[in-house]
Amino acid sequence: MQEPTPKGHDLIVDDDRTSITVPALKQAILDNLFYVVGKRAEVATDMDHFMALAYTVRDRILARWLTTKGDYVKHHMRTVHYLSAEFLMGPHLANNILNLGLQEAVRQATSELDLDLDLLIKQESEPGLGNGGLGRLAACYLDSLATLGVPAMGYGIRYEYGMFHQTIRDGWQVELTDYWLRYGNPWEIRRPQADVEVAFGGHTQSWRDPFGEYKVQWIPGEVVKGIPYDTPILGYRSGVANTLRLWRSEATESFYFERFNSGDYEGAVGAKVFAENISKVLYPNDEEIRGKELRLQQQYFFTSCSLQDMIRRHQNAGHAIENFHELCVVQLNDTHPSIGVAELMRLLIDIHGLGWDKAWEITSHTFNYTNHTLLPEALERWPLPMFGSLLPRHLEIIYEINARFLSALRERFPNDEDRVARMSLIDEHGERYVRMAHLACVGSEHINGVARLHTELLKSDVLHDFYELWPEKFINVTNGVTPRRWLAVSNPEQTELMISKIGQDWIGDLDRVSQLERYAEDSAFRADWRNVQYAVKVRLTQYIANTTGIAVDPKSMFDAQVKRIHEYKRQHLNLLYILTQYQRLKKTPGLEIPARTFLFGGKAAPGYFIAKLIIKLITSVAEVINNDPEVNQQLKVVFLPDYNVTFGQLVYPAADLSEQISTAGKEASGTGNMKFAMNGALTIGTLDGANIEIREAVGHENFFLFGLTAAEVAAKKAAGYHPHQIYESNGELREVIDSIVSGQFSRGDRNLFRPLVDGLLNTDPYLLFADYQSYVDCQDQVGKAYSDQEGWSKMSIYNAARMGRFSSDRSIQEYCRNIWNITRFGVDAPQAPAGK
Repeated sequence: MQEPTPKGHDLIVDDDRTSITVPALKQAILDNLFYVVGKRAEVATDMDHFMALAYTVRDRILARWLTTKGDYVKHHMRTVHYLSAEFLMGPHLANNILNLGLQEAVRQATSELDLDLDLLIKQESEPGLGNGGLGRLAACYLDSLATLGVPAMGYGIRYEYGMFHQTIRDGWQVELTDYWLRYGNPWEIRRPQADVEVAFGGHTQSWRDPFGEYKVQWIPGEVVKGIPYDTPILGYRSGVANTLRLWRSEATESFYFERFNSGDYEGAVGAKVFAENISKVLYPNDEEIRGKELRLQQQYFFTSCSLQDMIRRHQNAGHAIENFHELCVVQLNDTHPSIGVAELMRLLIDIHGLGWDKAWEITSHTFNYTNHTLLPEALERWPLPMFGSLLPRHLEIIYEINARFLSALRERFPNDEDRVARMSLIDEHGERYVRMAHLACVGSEHINGVARLHTELLKSDVLHDFYELWPEKFINVTNGVTPRRWLAVSNPEQTELMISKIGQDWIGDLDRVSQLERYAEDSAFRADWRNVQYAVKVRLTQYIANTTGIAVDPKSMFDAQVKRIHEYKRQHLNLLYILTQYQRLKKTPGLEIPARTFLFGGKAAPGYFIAKLIIKLITSVAEVINNDPEVNQQLKVVFLPDYNVTFGQLVYPAADLSEQISTAGKEASGTGNMKFAMNGALTIGTLDGANIEIREAVGHENFFLFGLTAAEVAAKKAAGYHPHQIYESNGELREVIDSIVSGQFSRGDRNLFRPLVDGLLNTDPYLLFADYQSYVDCQDQVGKAYSDQEGWSKMSIYNAARMGRFSSDRSIQEYCRNIWNITRFGVDAPQAPAGK
């Protein structure tokens, strides 16, 4: 039986063409192969068949997508616009099949065509449009927005080259081009009729009009065109498909014949090169000024495109610009799109003729700002000369916003010029900077952190002055992840077992997963749970062998740390424990400990030398341990290259232990910790980010806790921290550090890891040595717990069963209720605009 199309906007759909019966799916695959891909079945490749299947699935999304758009317009629904410089969506095919409820039908249809569905799913190129957690969170939120029926659009950049492919050569990270569009993208639709223009550089001119009003015209030096590419984001069996709109930059004129004819050959294509560079590659290395310029260009480009698009659609629907904020809410995903505050003011004042006060009322009730970092260096600042050169009109607007803000601040806190200097949008120390996080705080209605501890630290430290000024602005929304991709798609074995016991409603409402708890005490179910986990580990074992050539034992404990490589995430603390165990085994052959496979994955930023050196140390330790017959039956170390969403779908379900060991007070939230626990992995971690809330949810007895708290970290640093003293007093730690320095893990080179070791001995900014003994002791407890497989399985089940609150659906419901003022979901009923 064909699924009914959602209620709402009338739409003529050819039911035969988009039927979901097996015969119709088979015919559609063959038709798309022939008429769209242009191949006959007998000569088609696996990629050709993937494309044909993808177009077949997309055809069945289109009716839902167009109906959803029509309903939003028809009912004048308040719409969320999620602005993010990163969207790590992952492959779409398997997720869309799940959300359509077509797993069995598509599998049968492909099987009857002698096609391997799992093989076709593997053909899909992953859009690498992000660096890590920020982009994966944005993807989860789009999934939940559609699943809950929240009117929403995601806005970002269609980078031609995504996050680099990572390969390992002689233990070092090497970055390779990620041309994810090599075979095309069957999910997107180009919308050239909705293009917009974005300006850069030049200068401004001001005058008084006949009524004495101050007017400004921006005369740009360069103008580029933004072309939108739309991808439908389908909700889980909700009948709703929202839109992800990504912008590609193009020249307004691709070729200038006048310049060419006059002999200026380079000038003839110069504008094209300038324009296309903006959306060419994800996040250039910004250590050099040209990298900083391009990054600012990217951020302004997609933000301006998006705001212009919102205003156009708002007015095309018959609404006045004066009530823009009543129907449009904008969420800034970190500081990257915070230039939007100045850009919306420019559009409202210079283009739409509003006065300053009305424009500011609209702007300050449109934006909301999510902060994702506690690292001061990650709060973006732009050098004033560069900013003014690229965006002269915006600098004028920021000066005016700042002048009015500081005037109000002086009234509230008289004779406190230190506070004024700290809170100014312009950093006046040394080379002057524009503080983008401050602009976001001043111009947003709400400011939220992404875990309870993170929000409290924003209030007490990073944004303390703004909290004292506007305590009502600050709200916590702990991150969440979608159980569709991160459990139902990535772990079909566990999903099937869970459905057999508690049904499938939990996929759309993760709170229902708590029903699994009653089976934790059932020995037969625990045995089934272990069998499923073993099967998943076997799958990863095969991937490891194919990718690295390393043979690992699926019966060993899989101890996983997969995330961006960064000193504060402390992959090197994990290594210190591995080397401690290595030293123990060498001293005491036959020492009885559970066999353990340590899995690492993650990319280092191209310009981050220490992070790259940590990867080199991981691979060097692996080389020694894996080839040492005295220990390699009990210890294995594997670095899996090119960590991405696809890789995550393999490793999260297979892990027994999740390493969440960042220095307390440094990780904003984390989402990998949620994905691991959702799949039944136990966590070893500090009281950092969302670890605190995960521990509360799963039970203290089902979480391995170690290390200093955030308050203790701050106190230790304030009192004077001396890591060398810990090195001298702790014999096992000293042996481990000395073995690294000796060249034992660097083929005799005593200098290779010197920068890493010297940093730990002299400053140790992330307190590895302070937490070392606590971590080692806790890891020993992990080993003892794993030896009791019945007890471990019980803990694993409790972890999976108590993760309901960490669904991104819950996060989005909190945004709707506490930040966006959206109280009704779905497209089957009108919703009144939310007033202010």
